Amino acid sequence: MINFIRSTKCAASFLTGLPDAPLPWESEDFLRPVLQDDLLLQTDPEELCEDSCASTGVSPGAESHDALQRRAQAAEERARSSEEALTRAMDDLHKLKLLAQGLVLNAGSGKSGNLGSVAELREDEDEAYFGSYGHYGIHEEMLKDKVRTESYRDFMYRNPDAFRDKVVLDVGCGTGILSMFAARAGAKQVIAVDQSEIIYQAMDIVRSNQLEDKITLIKGRIEDIQLPVQTVDIIISEWMGYFLLFESMLDSVLYARDLYLADGGSVYPDLCNISLAAVGDAQKHQEHIAFWDDVYGFNMGCMKKAVVPEAVVEVVKDDTLISEPAVIQTFDCNRVCLSDLEFASEFSLKITASTECTAIVGYFDIFFEKGCGNKVMFSTGPQVTKTHWKQTVFLLERPVSVQAGEELRGKIIVRKNKKDPRSLWVTFDLGDGKQTYSLQ
Repeated sequence: MINFIRSTKCAASFLTGLPDAPLPWESEDFLRPVLQDDLLLQTDPEELCEDSCASTGVSPGAESHDALQRRAQAAEERARSSEEALTRAMDDLHKLKLLAQGLVLNAGSGKSGNLGSVAELREDEDEAYFGSYGHYGIHEEMLKDKVRTESYRDFMYRNPDAFRDKVVLDVGCGTGILSMFAARAGAKQVIAVDQSEIIYQAMDIVRSNQLEDKITLIKGRIEDIQLPVQTVDIIISEWMGYFLLFESMLDSVLYARDLYLADGGSVYPDLCNISLAAVGDAQKHQEHIAFWDDVYGFNMGCMKKAVVPEAVVEVVKDDTLISEPAVIQTFDCNRVCLSDLEFASEFSLKITASTECTAIVGYFDIFFEKGCGNKVMFSTGPQVTKTHWKQTVFLLERPVSVQAGEELRGKIIVRKNKKDPRSLWVTFDLGDGKQTYSLQ
């Protein structure tokens, strides 16, 4: 009866109007509990009734319908309170799990045992992020990005010795393209992990290419699942976001590295860096910033305070660069700690043209080098073939006059948004002004 009430959510009036037989909950369909560990199913109603009748001196048959309904409501209230207590206990258990993981990782020899804010997100809190990768369009865009996809392919196919008879973990496998590259390159076993719904298409793709004997696909976050092996020899992942660190997927790769990577193993790509350059593009500045000074005859200049802090992801024309690029940060993915992903760096841009600096552009370079006889790299900068990452543009509210040959000096601070750890805050201290931009 309890399972019937919970599954149908029927009103009390429905129950009181039932015939003597047959009763609807006598079907085998209602033998399976609707709620796991349902406390009402662990209670004997007859025993409750006997206890109540003994205390009141009323026989079961003589008890009024209203009294029975009151007792049923009281039992339901106790069950609801118990369910709330169970929910709180599950939250506490989740926090305890994170604490235990942190203690285990910190006990490792020389590895970064820090758990980042992404690892601390519950699955429901991260649903929007993984949901966005359940749509096919984004995977089509990434696969058609030849710079990206062919670089991964070339790294694996040109370095088969690095993969021969190795166990490989693919973090965030998407359609499974990197896993299949690894299998074709000679890997003994590939474990592909992804939380988004695209994993089901990846399973079909792997079967369609007769690689199911080498590739095992697992749905879930790498932080929440347990691999069928204790260690892996190689971790591959295409984790990079806009400005390299947007989406904070590197956090998950480092989590996997610290938990599963065997001694002597490697994460690929193994090296990456972030570069900045000065931009002088008066037309683009007019379109995005100066535009608000006169909108159909109205002054909307106050909008600049809202528009400027939003970093713009777009393709920057090579001929608008007015400085030599400068690398501001380099990461070794086999050594970097989570704390290193939030950083401050001073920079100096050597100006190549006398004009006005209207923006700073950021991009990244990726390297496959460790243990590779044939090294591979690619860039997402404005000077080379464009990628789906484009470039990240930080527009200045007021352009800065610069002269060829001089140094434009500044400081950049990159940190995670604590309220949304997959997004970034990027602060520039340039000359007399300081501006914080968001990437979200």
